[in-house]
Amino acid sequence: MRGSPSVGWPALEHEERVWRPSAQATWGVHAERAALGHPYRSALVPTIAGLVPSPSREVREQADQAERELTRFDAEQGVRVASFAPVLLRSEAASSSQIENLTASARAIFSAELGAKRSRDAEEIAANTAAMQAAIDLSRDISPSSVKRMHAVLLEKQPRHAPGEWRDEPVWIGTRTDSPVGASYVAPHHDHLGALVDDLMSFARDEDVPPLVSVAVAHAQFETIHPFSDGNGRTGRALAQSMLRHRGVTRKVAVPVSAGLLADVEGYHAALTAYRAGDVDPIVRAFADASLRAVHNARQLVAEIDAIRASWDDRLTVRRDSGAWRLLDVLARRPVLTSAAAAVELGVQQPNAYPPLRALVEAGIAKSKNEHQIGPFWRSDEVLAAVDAFAERAGRRSRS
Repeated sequence: MRGSPSVGWPALEHEERVWRPSAQATWGVHAERAALGHPYRSALVPTIAGLVPSPSREVREQADQAERELTRFDAEQGVRVASFAPVLLRSEAASSSQIENLTASARAIFSAELGAKRSRDAEEIAANTAAMQAAIDLSRDISPSSVKRMHAVLLEKQPRHAPGEWRDEPVWIGTRTDSPVGASYVAPHHDHLGALVDDLMSFARDEDVPPLVSVAVAHAQFETIHPFSDGNGRTGRALAQSMLRHRGVTRKVAVPVSAGLLADVEGYHAALTAYRAGDVDPIVRAFADASLRAVHNARQLVAEIDAIRASWDDRLTVRRDSGAWRLLDVLARRPVLTSAAAAVELGVQQPNAYPPLRALVEAGIAKSKNEHQIGPFWRSDEVLAAVDAFAERAGRRSRS
């Protein structure tokens, strides 16, 4: 039976649990005490399926405006904006990762996707890009299995964190890494995870809840449940992209909403805390503000790459049937290429990709550099600089 619209929002409660350190972590008299265990408080997360969040009128209007702007940006000028989808997707993945203090240059991230291993952060951000793409691909299926798939892609190269599996241990936020005792927040016990995620996915599919409100609240609920041992923040923000696509707010691009959240990370975390106390306004406002900032920032990025791409037409002077002309559009959306990647884009054998790439270098459009044990990469420093400038703007806190 469907619940009635909510006036407030159900707040967390808590249950008493006992923490027993592993035998390897204690010895002697400490081991005897540890065997008795230490009490701590674990969150009891309320179920939300069937509830309709009721943010204040002001916040609801902000969310409506942001939703319209997201849809307008996604739809404007049709296919032209869609051609920037790969760059915007990577910008969203990088911004989401930066919230978790993972940072790398655009060059390192694009290179990592092609196999370069110069930066661990870049490799993790590249994995987050794949998780974001998986989220969008799975947007028709808002379910526990799709969330597990996103996480599996994200942590594929970090098997110690059980990619794609719910955690089977406590997780917490606090100053100690060896015990949840005294932590500021301890996520719900793993015995509750299956039912809580099922409930959350039911809420996320409820089309009676306005789309951006639904995305913000579902994200906060996901972060509160914290169903994985690692990667919850990045998976939760990938889920937000999946829900935006599922509800039809976006259809062509992943608008980098995480880039908007970067402008006030402290406010974002405070909004999650407020949500757990039963107040949905801050998290809905955070997503509305982040969406508006993201659209403004993304429009600037698209305009800058447009201008760069237009300048290349004047600089490339080879004959018109050269594959170099077709590579211009490729380089604008994939500013780091290998000869193999270029060959796939051109639909030719790999040796036939070298003359067009060489033409781009000779025109001053691309630069070539050998990567250790991989071979030559071709890159557009102009496009990479535009993406890095986007990231810098995203992390700059607004004065207004």
